[in-house]
Amino acid sequence: MSRQETMIKPDNRRSKSLSRKINRHNLSKLFGTFLLIDLVMITLFAGMWCYGVETENGTAFHMIRTQRTLSTVHDLKQQNLQSENTRTIIQEYESIEQDQWQLSQPPSLRKTLTEAVYCYRAPTHTTQYAYAGRALLQLSSCLTVLTGLELLILLCNLLWGTHKIRRHLAPLDELAFKAKMLGSTTEFDQAAFNELEQAINAISPTGEGARLHTGNTEMEQLERAINHLLERMRDSYQQQSRFVSDASHELRTPISVLQGYVNMLDRWGKKDETILEESIEAIKSETEHMKTLVEQLLFLARGDSGRTKLSRETFSLNQMMQEVYEESAMIDEKHKYSFQPATEDITITGDLSMLKQTARILIDNAARYTAEDAMITLKTGQKPEPSANAEPCPYFLIQDEGIGIAGKDITHMFERFYRSDPARTKESGGSGLGLSIAKWIIDRHGGYFDVLSRQEIGTRITVFLPQR
Repeated sequence: MSRQETMIKPDNRRSKSLSRKINRHNLSKLFGTFLLIDLVMITLFAGMWCYGVETENGTAFHMIRTQRTLSTVHDLKQQNLQSENTRTIIQEYESIEQDQWQLSQPPSLRKTLTEAVYCYRAPTHTTQYAYAGRALLQLSSCLTVLTGLELLILLCNLLWGTHKIRRHLAPLDELAFKAKMLGSTTEFDQAAFNELEQAINAISPTGEGARLHTGNTEMEQLERAINHLLERMRDSYQQQSRFVSDASHELRTPISVLQGYVNMLDRWGKKDETILEESIEAIKSETEHMKTLVEQLLFLARGDSGRTKLSRETFSLNQMMQEVYEESAMIDEKHKYSFQPATEDITITGDLSMLKQTARILIDNAARYTAEDAMITLKTGQKPEPSANAEPCPYFLIQDEGIGIAGKDITHMFERFYRSDPARTKESGGSGLGLSIAKWIIDRHGGYFDVLSRQEIGTRITVFLPQR
């Protein structure tokens, strides 16, 4: 138990009193319900029995116009009625008196019930008599059993109802206890939060290995949460710093080149057509490179912030790669291109324009590191999944006969601004963002890359697109 909880002991007296009140209210409602059930049962039984007796001989049943009374066998004997109906009633009464099962009834109640005679007289008929003793005894037996069950239920609720209600009220009691505990520990909480505030102020969010530690055992969970947040902040800060540094370096080079050619134009290019022509071509090349670089940076920035959304549609993977193959062969005349489509048409769901962009990036990367007149192969297919119930995974691949990639560079090739050879210029090595953009696109499609490369032999990059 923490030191806050030792300051206050839970007080259950209020919940006990409330539980007893609720239980008494429930008992009174339950008793009223049982009484209503008994009255309804007696009324229904009496009504049905009277209806059966009065309609037994085919006479019509009149609820209001028929006069009904109760009499006794003793009264019938005193009146000395000699009809067959009265003789039958007396014989049935005498047989009931001899039944042994009637000994379970109290003597006074048994005598009253067994002598009961039902008398009814319709407006156009003489008075009729029916023996009611047997029916009343049966009703009495049923009521005795039913009353016993009702009393048992009331007794159980009386003994254990309060405990059951207290168990249901326990969460409210615990809530009240916690509220009272928090209200009485203001000074302790204030001191603890002061310690926490001082520890947080002493931390440098960019400092390597800096962690929050107050020494308060009751703040351990909060410390872990803050330390985890600090780690994520450091990772994000380092990634952002690296990205800004690399972007600044990439932009500084074309800006310096532009500035140099502008100065040269200002000094000598106004009259020298050779210098003028050279400067214009260089400026056009550098501005085009800057435009591409800025567009790639904006794409990644929008993607990281969640503003780039996929526009998914269903299309043919073979048709998409056929279009990419035709445009690549038309634009790049320095290399040979080959396309090997799958034997069956492959239909996938994804963002057509972005997947095309991925294929173009991989082809452009292959062409950059492949000698002229060498072959670049495009292929589509489906890879069988290990699970018997899983659908085959569609893929497309780009294979070249270029210089290949060293094993140590394969794990870093999708990082932003990464080049396997730092000495390469933008003409031979690009901006270093193309493969990062391709990876972002495939990650958003739930896909993955498979890279196989041998130096001086070539590289094969396969893009798998699972269709979940």
